[in-house]
Order: sequence, then structure tokens, then C-alpha cells
Amino acid sequence: MARFLLKAILLACLLVGTQAYAGDNGTPDEAKSMALHAADFLRQNGPDAAFPVFNAKGGQFHDRDLYVMVYDDSGKNVSHGANQALIGKDLLELKDTDGKPLIREFVAIKDQAWVDYKWPDPISKKIMLKTTYVIRVDHYLVGVGAYK
Repeated sequence: MARFLLKAILLACLLVGTQAYAGDNGTPDEAKSMALHAADFLRQNGPDAAFPVFNAKGGQFHDRDLYVMVYDDSGKNVSHGANQALIGKDLLELKDTDGKPLIREFVAIKDQAWVDYKWPDPISKKIMLKTTYVIRVDHYLVGVGAYK
């Protein structure tokens, strides 16, 4: 009986923890706010100072599933808060699961705009709609995305 009770308690904790985590994703409004903050930070501090701060996990530009990514005009990733292996790679031809060239859309932005695309959720691995707020800062595109 004690063993059954322990299993029931553990299962309940697991389910509550999973539900709490599932609802703990960043929102599109939070993504836009972080992107605006990151763009200002880049303008004020320049790329040499800003990019390491954007890349730092657990830093001021990393909140739950929200992080900053930066591309240059050619589509090369120059900063990525979630996957530093992408830094330095030409991702201009990167497409979502429907074939949408999302980095081409980032690069085409003249001021600031939302870009919607489908992307795998890192936790569930399900393809989900994601929206990224992208802001042009000189020849850089600063973006932060959130799942819808």
C-alpha cells in the first residue's frame, strides 16, 4: 500500500510539474519586448559587446524559451542565445517545415516586423507555429521568437 501511495504521489508531482512547465513559455508580447531591449542594447554597446551578452545562457537576454538571435544582411548568423553552433553559419536558405525561407524574410525587413513560420518545439518535438519579432539595427537583424 505504501508503495502504491508513493507512486501516486510521484505521478501527481510529475503531472503538475509538466503542466506548470508547459504554461511557462514566453509570449509573443514578451518576445517583442525582449527584441526591442536587445536592439537598444546593440545600438548602445555595439556588436562586440552585445553578442556575447546575447549568447549567455541564463543572462538578461535569456528567459525560459525566449532568447535573442542576430543575423547580418547576408543571412549569416552572428549571435544565437540557444544554439551557439549556428554562429558563423550562412542560414539564408533555411526553411521551415512548409518550405518558407524564414531567414530571407528576416533579411528583407527594413525596420521591424513579425515573421510567422512553423518550427519544432524543443520540448514536445511537435511542429508548432512560431512568431519572431525582428528589428533591423544597421546591417543586423535582431529577433526573438515565441510559440503561438
